[in-house]
Amino acid sequence: MLEEYLEQFFQHLRYERNVSPHTLRNYLSDLGQFHENIAPPKPDGTREQIPVKDIDHITIREWMAELHSENAKKTTVARKLASLRTFFQFLVREGVLEVNPAKLVATPRIERKLPTHLSMEDAIRFIETPDLETDLGKRDRAILEFIYATGMRVGELVKLNLKDIDFKEKLVRVTGKRNKQRILPFGEPALQALMYYLNEARPEFLNNCPPAERDEDAVFLNYKGTRITTRSVGRMVDKYIKQCSDIPNISPHSLRHSFATHLLDSGADLRDIQELLGHARLSTTQIYTQVSMEKLIEVYDKAHPKA
Repeated sequence: MLEEYLEQFFQHLRYERNVSPHTLRNYLSDLGQFHENIAPPKPDGTREQIPVKDIDHITIREWMAELHSENAKKTTVARKLASLRTFFQFLVREGVLEVNPAKLVATPRIERKLPTHLSMEDAIRFIETPDLETDLGKRDRAILEFIYATGMRVGELVKLNLKDIDFKEKLVRVTGKRNKQRILPFGEPALQALMYYLNEARPEFLNNCPPAERDEDAVFLNYKGTRITTRSVGRMVDKYIKQCSDIPNISPHSLRHSFATHLLDSGADLRDIQELLGHARLSTTQIYTQVSMEKLIEVYDKAHPKA
């Protein structure tokens, strides 16, 4: 029955694929809404038990049509369809189904947006915003330097442990999506900011926390001495956005996009950038060539006498 297999799938995501809490919440939400749609609760709180083999592409397409009629965004509908495809593919691998019905449903056509990135000057100015006279400022500067220096995701940054960093060689081991690991280099500015934080601020954060609750392994801590979260990093970036009001549309991911765009502008090979970013497919990385092309056209329009 659908309800039983959904629970098995969620356990698979938690303990075998080890997906991030954010990704897990999306799957729970999307598949929960689908379950709610085809088997709404009865007045007594029970649901009709739906055999998964009775769910075909028509059932899924009808739900997609309902979402469209409710003015759901195309990106939202596409994500929900992707969640269904992953769930049914899990059932195919488990031998429960022979075919994935969600693969027969077309994904809504979505206009692909170019990633937001900063100019080199704005990136440096934004990174240097934190007040180094405070412990939080030292930590925040180290976080911003590290994201820009390595291009790692915020979700990867908050998982970092001290043992992952080779301070002498300036290398860091990152655990990315699906527990894939990669080694990333970082530069002297990031190293200096990191050492300043580790020596001056991190011990103070640990002192704020009872010994039994301290996270001695985590690189980046909050002021309570426990591991920082992705949400905390987002709030931290929002705080500095207000201090750089003339730099629009900044998010923690903007520094990762800036890292990739600036490498490409400086002549780095696209395959190397793919490896550094941890992208499974080159097509994901190729969007940065469009960003650089936009810059090239802008320079041409401004500089060429017959543009």
